[in-house]
Amino acid sequence: MLTRALFFVLLICGVVSPAVAEDTKVLALGLADHEVTQAELDKGAPPVPRFNSPAIAYVSAANLKTGDSVEITLSNTDEALLTNSETLAEDRAIYLLQAGKRGVPAGGWPSEWRYFAKLKIIRDGKPLIEQATTPIPFE
Repeated sequence: MLTRALFFVLLICGVVSPAVAEDTKVLALGLADHEVTQAELDKGAPPVPRFNSPAIAYVSAANLKTGDSVEITLSNTDEALLTNSETLAEDRAIYLLQAGKRGVPAGGWPSEWRYFAKLKIIRDGKPLIEQATTPIPFE
């Protein structure tokens, strides 16, 4: 009886509910020089972009729920360059989302900038996961 009462108190206080957030996790987050597939990510990280290659930010996440909003952004040191987002219509065991540029900007990507992928997953209107890669130059 005491165990049930303690569990009920913990549940009401929100101590037990964070397990839901622990179920959702980032499997892969990064930058690639081409659009990637889940099978490719399962094998390891793809090549990073260079100043004269396409640049794609990607995220692979697990255990997403209906209504979750996933946003991936290709950013430089100062601003978001390209963003892609989607609100899921159904539960997804594994979900891959990408944002980027298939072509190369005229003159290439500026080498003085640092580029990174930024992820935001929102559930029930609240941030669930926010994560970014370490900024890198495109050499």
